[in-house]
Amino acid sequence: MKYAKNAGKKFEQLVEILDDLRGEEGCPWDREQDENSIANYFLEEAYEAVDAIHAGDARSLAEELGDVLMEVIFLARIFKEKEKFSISDVLEGINKKMIRRHPHVFAQKRIRTSEKVIDEWCRQKKEEKARQSILDGMAKCSPSLMEAFQIGLRASSYGFDWNQPLDALKKAKEEISELEKALEEKKEDETFHEIGDIFFSMANVSRLLGINPEIALRQTNKKFIKRFKFIEKKLREKGKELGDVGLAEMDEIWEESKGKIK
Repeated sequence: MKYAKNAGKKFEQLVEILDDLRGEEGCPWDREQDENSIANYFLEEAYEAVDAIHAGDARSLAEELGDVLMEVIFLARIFKEKEKFSISDVLEGINKKMIRRHPHVFAQKRIRTSEKVIDEWCRQKKEEKARQSILDGMAKCSPSLMEAFQIGLRASSYGFDWNQPLDALKKAKEEISELEKALEEKKEDETFHEIGDIFFSMANVSRLLGINPEIALRQTNKKFIKRFKFIEKKLREKGKELGDVGLAEMDEIWEESKGKIK
């Protein structure tokens, strides 16, 4: 309880800091921001927090979570100014939701498995939002790969799913074969759609393996960047630039980088 009280005081202090920053005598930059500009910073901070998690850097994660929390309070402050809601409303809403959606903890309902917990959560969410489909309400600004992952999660909660990752992988291979055929026959429209089918299929493979494909791809992107920078560095050491060499020489350095950059 002492910890909760200390955290509460610090939370209140951060709310007061944002109030001061947005006040008449506050910071010109903070006063100029609106919900659209802060939304961009919110996403950036959330991704940086995820990066810290996967790097196993607890100190950086603590800092990044603070940044995420600050953006949450910043957005709540902006909408308080619009007389829409306050940070108090946000906290009250999430507290009530967590209690309502966990009747097996806060009420008398008995749920013994995590699968049943997810089923109950999805059922209540559908009822609360008065949605006609379990696929209604998907975040429109989500990256497409993340959206594919979420679609699979929602469909699987009602049994519409592959039995195992290998089954989903077989489907992905089928899609690759269809892409090859479309390329051979030079059917541009079919090629376009088959590319999408491959990504969607691989999102399902990832989900069944317990891997978030959006995060996995971000890690791969970072690895590629590091290895490509290694190529640039090695070429500069030889007094060369990227445009001075062919693919064979670059590929040789790339293979060297694979032994040093995982």
